[in-house]
Amino acid sequence: MRAGSPESPFNSLPAVLWMLALPIIATEAYFGLGRLGFLAGGSNAGRAARQILVEQTAFAPEFLLRAWDRGSVAGAQLHRLITFPFVHYSATHALFVVVFLLALGNMVARSMRPWAAVVLFAASAIGGAAIYSLAAGLLPQLRFDPLVGGYAPVYGLLGAFTFLLWTRLGQENANQMRAFTLIGMLLLFQLVFGVVFGSASRNWIAEIAGFGIGFALSFVLVPGGLSRVRNRVRQR
Repeated sequence: MRAGSPESPFNSLPAVLWMLALPIIATEAYFGLGRLGFLAGGSNAGRAARQILVEQTAFAPEFLLRAWDRGSVAGAQLHRLITFPFVHYSATHALFVVVFLLALGNMVARSMRPWAAVVLFAASAIGGAAIYSLAAGLLPQLRFDPLVGGYAPVYGLLGAFTFLLWTRLGQENANQMRAFTLIGMLLLFQLVFGVVFGSASRNWIAEIAGFGIGFALSFVLVPGGLSRVRNRVRQR
């Protein structure tokens, strides 16, 4: 790149974020080719391919609950704990996830470590799905739809970003509750959306769980965090 020319923001993204985003982008490109008629089956091939992949990757809480009842994880399709974030209901759904993934992931990777973003993504997906399953087991009278798409792990990255902001505000002796403004706005938006459009989805349980997991893990993943945690444990 020539001196003085602006650097592309995509060049500055850590490679691990592309490792997470490219499977989402690739699947959407595949579905797009189907809609354009480049796949066998005509223009409906993309829609059919999306439906098949959603069914193959979505995580339903019943998978984990059955494994718990049997006392064995054999045949529990636990791979879905980590596959559900990569396939989405629509291109718009995927677009929002990719944008938040790259934006929040970039800030987290630069403030912590690049691999920390991967740990947060995976832990928030798995933990969010596990807590979602626990809620389904405790409330059998309610319907819990399968988890599809990357909002739960993205909320985990949001939890890490909130932790960074919370820490900085504390260092500035400012009101640390301001760090939770973004998550509060997102929850309010989801509430209004659910009321207006009559959505009964309870996926927000996995998303809030992902946020909490991301926030909690940041105490350890932030540079020097593990040493501080060890020191506090020894002092107690």
